[in-house]
Amino acid sequence: MRAAMRPILRLAKAVLLAPPLYLLLLGLGLMSLAWNLVAMVLYPLLPAGRGRDVGRAAIAHGYRLFWTVACACGMMRIDARCLSALRDEQGLVIIANHPTMLDALLLVAHLPHSACIMKASLMRNVFLGAGARLARYIRNDSARTMVRLAVDDLREGGQLVVFPEGTRTTGGRLNAFRPGVTLIARLAQAPIQTVFIDTDSPYLGKGWPIWRVPPLPIVFHLRLGERFAPMADSNGLTARLEQYFQQHLTPGPAPEAAAAECQSPRAPTLS
Repeated sequence: MRAAMRPILRLAKAVLLAPPLYLLLLGLGLMSLAWNLVAMVLYPLLPAGRGRDVGRAAIAHGYRLFWTVACACGMMRIDARCLSALRDEQGLVIIANHPTMLDALLLVAHLPHSACIMKASLMRNVFLGAGARLARYIRNDSARTMVRLAVDDLREGGQLVVFPEGTRTTGGRLNAFRPGVTLIARLAQAPIQTVFIDTDSPYLGKGWPIWRVPPLPIVFHLRLGERFAPMADSNGLTARLEQYFQQHLTPGPAPEAAAAECQSPRAPTLS
């Protein structure tokens, strides 16, 4: 009898929790649309450097508000304290695993000086395009231009957030790392800081539609990994980073004992 009731209880919970989740996502969409209208006006008015700073700070604050509201209403539980150690560091490449579509929002919210590499099609998206252009995010339609813009941004003191898998992780197993990030780090002489995103939620993972209600709350725990110095052998460093992630990625949220790791002021640099 009890076993027979479980599917009914799960369905009832999903029905009750669906409206708050959809309202949360609707609020995020409306906030993004409103900011992009403002960014469209600011883009031709502000100098490039000022526009970049304003654009990145606004995106970070907007996403931070989204996460705050999501946690306050019990939809999500997030521990991203480790990112505060990186917040104001200049000329840093930050790489992470990529379990869900929310990963970029999570990192950018806590790193207000960071830029993302975006698909060229997203730069034309009504909810993202104008804001991304104002923030001088980096488009990936031309590999040579992408590398040049990323290197210039790092040399000017920016941060670069990259998911070296290039797409979301499938089935909990890492995809092969793409080599571009290590080339950018070598040309900019920028260290690479590893970040692990631990979650056991399937929401917005590969094949999970945005309207399907997941088990709630959605839990994210972020950990700082080691920091790697750029190397002349970019391909060798890519292989080394992929092996490092495979060895240290944990399935699901990290245990409470890992919280101390998140508080380290800076991970050591491995050469």
